[in-house]
Amino acid sequence: MLRLWTKAASTSRTSHRFWCQKRCLSTSQFDPSIRDFTSALISKQPAFQVQPSTVHILRNPAQFYDTLLEMINKAERRIFISSLYIGSEETELIDALSRRLRERRDLKLQMVLDLNRSTRPGRDSTAKILLPLLQEFPSRVTISMFRSPSLRGIMAKIVPPRFNEGWGTWHAKIYGVDEDVMISGANLNKSYFTDRQDRYLYFTSQKHLAQYCHDFMEIVGSFSYRLLPSVSSSTPLMPAPSNPHSYSHDDYTLCWPNFDTHPHHFNSIAETALSQFQKSQCERSRQLGVSDPKASAEMPILIPIIQAGQFNVREEESTFQLLFRHLAKFTEKRRPLLDLTSGYFSLYRPYQDLVLNAPNVDCRIVASSPKANGFYGSKGISGRIPEGYTLYEQRFMRAVAKAGRLWRGNGQGVLLTEWEKPGWTYHAKGIWLSLTSSTSPILTLFGSTNLNSRSAHIDTELSFLMILPSETEPSTAAAAVTDPSDTSPTDSSLSALRRDLALEIEGIRSNATSWKGGERKVRWTTKVIVWLVKGML
Repeated sequence: MLRLWTKAASTSRTSHRFWCQKRCLSTSQFDPSIRDFTSALISKQPAFQVQPSTVHILRNPAQFYDTLLEMINKAERRIFISSLYIGSEETELIDALSRRLRERRDLKLQMVLDLNRSTRPGRDSTAKILLPLLQEFPSRVTISMFRSPSLRGIMAKIVPPRFNEGWGTWHAKIYGVDEDVMISGANLNKSYFTDRQDRYLYFTSQKHLAQYCHDFMEIVGSFSYRLLPSVSSSTPLMPAPSNPHSYSHDDYTLCWPNFDTHPHHFNSIAETALSQFQKSQCERSRQLGVSDPKASAEMPILIPIIQAGQFNVREEESTFQLLFRHLAKFTEKRRPLLDLTSGYFSLYRPYQDLVLNAPNVDCRIVASSPKANGFYGSKGISGRIPEGYTLYEQRFMRAVAKAGRLWRGNGQGVLLTEWEKPGWTYHAKGIWLSLTSSTSPILTLFGSTNLNSRSAHIDTELSFLMILPSETEPSTAAAAVTDPSDTSPTDSSLSALRRDLALEIEGIRSNATSWKGGERKVRWTTKVIVWLVKGML
């Protein structure tokens, strides 16, 4: 029987170990400054210990694509993919999936995608390019399509297809095969494989993490449409749906799974399902614990965080509040450094307040320059989006100045820079926390969240917080960047992972320059548009 051995989360002597029969999940290996934070977080969130040698930080879109294809080509039992959509030009990816399904007759493919983004009008929508897989492997391919219930009533009838995504999307990015999982912010489209910078963390041989991601997708599938071939092409293995909430297009049918619930009114069902899922996973992770306490001394902890504001699931917000509450304990002599980035930087107001009201925490931010914004040069209203983010940045910097937190020459305060690389766009997001400005990160948040109001309230997000054990020897980011190839035989995999995180930050910052948004003019019409769409950006 599970026994939580702790009197209070703040009691350092007893709160750092969660007992379950003969196993435990310990936090004693973490730096004292974040030990209480880690203990408090894993008391309410699922947590997995991972071997640092199984964590691989990829650097660019080409590595992401090559790794994804390699994963598919070696799949034996299951492939599970969660993304916003699949691009119309991704024939190589679809071919790889088809080929592997033919080669392995026991292999199953599961996908969760966003319905509105995947069913845009046109012959090459995501839904249509996936139909051959469903027709050839009807019993082994399951494709769920999530549709936000926030767009309903008369608005659901009058909002054009390209704009209906403004009311919420399925935004989680999971790329899994058997017991390997890659977590990213990237979608499955040509630009994400060539010239759109994101983050990519690849975990190999992680049974429990892979099962968590697979089960999470199944839970979401229970309140998502299922993509099926049209009635005319239905087979005995895939019969035509009879649910009155299902609907058909020329080539396919979108089948709603729940006869008793309208697809515009499943908020409470989703809230209960996601909350119960996290609760059960939390109990499960405590029961698993670790079998080798000595080996766990160098094992990072990985914590999944769901943010689905429309379903009142706000784990990301509570995690940020908890983190900054503990960061407030730092003294002036030991100033932690928070690196933060978002390709769509309009920092959620509560997060902004946390940053500005933490005078002992320095913060470096990388945002996308207007030219590196994916909407730069778009036609119509969407072409104003980069300008809209400039407006948000201007407002943020005014708040920074008002709070007296402008970056100073001694490396203290809040610094905003902008990412730009000729011919590239920027889509990376997340945070890295270092105990000082001269040490490598001990914590990173990665996944789908853009850390803005849209991520907090509208989209459904899955992110992960990875917390690293204390360093046994000094290891600075500067040293890591100066000579990243200097890996001695005695260099531990934990040190290598810490160095890779430092390199990841420096790689992003190498294309960042001083913020120039204060010099840019924002048209009054753009200000009106931003006011109208409010938190949809």
